[in-house]
Amino acid sequence: MSSPKVLFGFHAVGVRLKTAPQSIVEIYFEPTRRDARMRQFLERVREAGVRLIEADGLRLSKLAGSHGHQGVAARVEVLPQMTSLDDLLDQMTEPPLLLVLDGITDPHNLGACLRVADGAGAHAVIAPKDHAAGINATVAKVASGAAETMPYFMVTNLARTLGELKERNIWCIGTSDDAPKTLYQVDLKTPTALVLGAEGDGMRQLTRKTCDELISIPMHGAVESLNVSVASGVCLYEALRQRGG
Repeated sequence: MSSPKVLFGFHAVGVRLKTAPQSIVEIYFEPTRRDARMRQFLERVREAGVRLIEADGLRLSKLAGSHGHQGVAARVEVLPQMTSLDDLLDQMTEPPLLLVLDGITDPHNLGACLRVADGAGAHAVIAPKDHAAGINATVAKVASGAAETMPYFMVTNLARTLGELKERNIWCIGTSDDAPKTLYQVDLKTPTALVLGAEGDGMRQLTRKTCDELISIPMHGAVESLNVSVASGVCLYEALRQRGG
């Protein structure tokens, strides 16, 4: 069995409490926080029969590696994940909707992308092993539980993975400020992988060349681009709209 990991914040711990309470080793809480949110949370923990431990803010910060713990942290067992992207795609019965992130190294951006991908019903998020953030406590906190539910595959060679997706007839659509066609002019009801790069730098050249098509998000104000998590949300929810969601 793998070593326990730490989740912190009401959302991240609450989702694990809801979906897999048996995997929680123990939950630490700050006893000086007595507001309604904490009381309701502790009531749910006691109903689930999970061990509770009082801890001051300093201990929680050390445990979480962050001051943004909201007075709650948990040691949890790592849940089994889908072993590979191929396994996930092989068992799908509906047109895949994938989010591909190229060059997203900020854990806050990754956490927000996982959250929006989960909300929009994407089936997986894919990123390269290099030039990418991995799942850590900060990502889990920002993802508000989505790091627990959204499959996240880090691949050795992103361009090769895109090529394999294309062999499965999954249309790889990259986003670029200079693309002639907009998001609202493409069909996202078919098997689709939406490919986004980091704000400013965008996708790497090889990633860009491997895409089947490039699209832009219309920008009508003074700013030239959107944060990658916002852009992911715009694209994924347009796909959800087109798919009747």
